[in-house]
Amino acid sequence: MLGSICDTPCRLDISPQNTLQPANKFPMSDSGDGTNSTPSTGSQMPDPVDRRSLNLPNLITLSRLGLAIILFWLIYVEGFWITAAILFVVAAATDAIDGYIARKYGQVTTLGRILDPFVDKIIVCGAFVFLLEKKADSGVNSWMVMSVIGREMFVTGLRSFLEQSGQDFSAALIGKAKMALQCVAITMSLLSLSPEVGSPTFNLYRDIVLWSAVAVTLYSGLTYAVRGFQMLRPKK
Repeated sequence: MLGSICDTPCRLDISPQNTLQPANKFPMSDSGDGTNSTPSTGSQMPDPVDRRSLNLPNLITLSRLGLAIILFWLIYVEGFWITAAILFVVAAATDAIDGYIARKYGQVTTLGRILDPFVDKIIVCGAFVFLLEKKADSGVNSWMVMSVIGREMFVTGLRSFLEQSGQDFSAALIGKAKMALQCVAITMSLLSLSPEVGSPTFNLYRDIVLWSAVAVTLYSGLTYAVRGFQMLRPKK
């Protein structure tokens, strides 16, 4: 009966093009949209530093790191408070610029995903640490610094764990609001150290903004914690 169905011997085509290929572990290119992706094997990690990494958004990010170092030096030597405030605002503004260019022109890279949040945390946390030395005049105290750094360490660790397991733990609106308020608080703290700007009234507003930034920082950390632990719960 089998011979009537297949007059010639049946063969199973096992040529390489017809065999089942394992799914790529990293199917998308550094651009993040997969349009220019190149196949990669599941055992080969993509190199985060290649020619595509040397693009304008990443150069802007690196320039922000350089501005952060200059900012810390200005705070340390004292006397250039308005210049330091302007420099911080410029550095903070480049955070939005590099992200916009990377997304608009498809220049999102693995290196950029690593550098951008790292530099953000360096400039914000570093500014709080250096201002802590001037706590008698800057309005920044140890509780504020510990709250900011502790929150960043916790959320970064939680995000890293969840995204390694393939879950999306992207930034929420409250996280962006936290960053904006922290930048305003740092700018006001720097300006309050200038004799031309600082005054009892200005310092009062500065303190309100500083404590508001700390409150939003802690609230955002709690929000991320609840969201993260919900994602870690076993699926029913």
